[in-house]
Amino acid sequence: MQTQDAISAGYGGDKPSYLTNGSTLKSWLLTKDHKRIAIMYLISVSVFFFMGGIYAAFIRLELLTPASDLLETATYNKVFTQHGILMIFFFLIPAIPAILGNFLLPLMIGAKDLALPRINLLSLYIYWVGGILTLYALMQGGVDTGWTFYTPYSTTFSNSFVMAVGLGIFINGFSSILTGLNFIVTIHTMRAPGMTWFRLPLFVWAHYATSLVMILGTPVVAITVLLLAIERVTRVGIFDPAIGGDPILFQHLFWFYSHPAVYIMILPGMGVISEVISNFSRKKIFGYEFIAFSSIAIAVFGFLVWGHHMFVSGQSIYAGLVFSFLTMVVAVPSAIKVFNWTATMYKGSISYDTPMLYAIGFLGLFLVGGLTGLFLGSVGLTVHLTDTYFVVAHFHYVMVGGQVIAYLAGIHYWWPKMTGRMYSEFWGKISAMLVFVGFNLTFFPQFILGYQGMPRRYAAYPEEFQVLNIFSTAGASVLGVGLTLPVIYFTHSIIAGKRAGDNPWMLPGLEWRTASPPPTENFEEMPVVTWEAYEFGEENGLDIESARKASGPSVPVQA
Repeated sequence: MQTQDAISAGYGGDKPSYLTNGSTLKSWLLTKDHKRIAIMYLISVSVFFFMGGIYAAFIRLELLTPASDLLETATYNKVFTQHGILMIFFFLIPAIPAILGNFLLPLMIGAKDLALPRINLLSLYIYWVGGILTLYALMQGGVDTGWTFYTPYSTTFSNSFVMAVGLGIFINGFSSILTGLNFIVTIHTMRAPGMTWFRLPLFVWAHYATSLVMILGTPVVAITVLLLAIERVTRVGIFDPAIGGDPILFQHLFWFYSHPAVYIMILPGMGVISEVISNFSRKKIFGYEFIAFSSIAIAVFGFLVWGHHMFVSGQSIYAGLVFSFLTMVVAVPSAIKVFNWTATMYKGSISYDTPMLYAIGFLGLFLVGGLTGLFLGSVGLTVHLTDTYFVVAHFHYVMVGGQVIAYLAGIHYWWPKMTGRMYSEFWGKISAMLVFVGFNLTFFPQFILGYQGMPRRYAAYPEEFQVLNIFSTAGASVLGVGLTLPVIYFTHSIIAGKRAGDNPWMLPGLEWRTASPPPTENFEEMPVVTWEAYEFGEENGLDIESARKASGPSVPVQA
């Protein structure tokens, strides 16, 4: 039986951890410790996020007025392209797997590290190489094709840095493939005794499904970019119709990867939400098996719906009907998750701490994103809505309202475990509310703009659209403040934050049964799992209710 002393013990300087075991730059750059690699990913991904955010600020400032009076139209094309490239390929895709997945997956299954630690470090170096090459190309002149690199824009010689950016993305793809391979091997071979498949945390199930998509889908986009480079260099007709190519072939290849890539972004976020909702409701997750298998179902069906991006591209009406039907089907596993999360909260003892506020915000925002996706999956409606701001709003409700909000929930939830320090709950809640309000004020008006016919990717627009664009830009300002606050209070937390106990939220998962921050090898002794997933009570060796009563107000969990 774990005692209250073990539960509420604070992290002290005398405890060796992955942070204190060798602190030179060389020891970090050559480390094979998955936790240190996750921290380096955290720093790197954050840099790309804030660079992408700067481009987003310029987009919103330009659209504050109807005329193209801040940026030239050619510059505006480069700005929205570079915003998309940085946010999608270097933030959204790697954020949760590379940071939270890297740090937590071995801890959650009772392993000392990932199965292939050198490969893990190599994936980080590959990410850096791809990112640096892409940033170099963007700073030298950038590209103006949009982040999708649609032909014939990307096959003309006017966009001189398409090749360099494409090479950066091509290289970065190997980082995703290696990470996915590492996760699958680790989950299959390194689970602690007693950690059966149906005792795995749903966070692990989500990363398992994501890894399958990474391995199977990423080579397709890599080959597509390679074919694009071959055509530009040799002028062999592959995609460019001027030399005998087929531009629709590019769209088929690109979206065959890029729609599953949506699930690379959102599935790990769903895993985070499963953890947060169950644990802050103090209740076993409702329908564990359904949520686990729905993750696999999303990964499988995600490869079958790419054609709904091409309803106006000239594909046959029969193909359109099939893809429309499959788009409705792929919504079912996501709906199962939302229902089960809601059922888990029903009659739960909910603690409205910062991670839970983000998780509740996720439910609302992702629900809007998912339902508007059904509009775009309908062949008739898509003819009107394609390439309007309705698509922009839908995409951001799914990606930012889904993945980014889940990422923030996960960072706040596991921050005490990662650093051994608590952050300010007051400022965390303020940040969560600002992000929620600012996000809706930014993107909900864009649904109306899109329905009214405002096209995306234009620097100028008719005056009747200005009021809603002013609302959107004002919301982006609020959202920016909300996203900046965590940088401030997390930094303060590292410097002067209250020391967290080994299990500050008092939860049953394996990651909470080691020190905060964890030692280099994660566990002093190999743990043996004898309890079911999300089991609150004495049967798992952690009498949470007694601990809560004994601890008083010092533990950051509310009844």
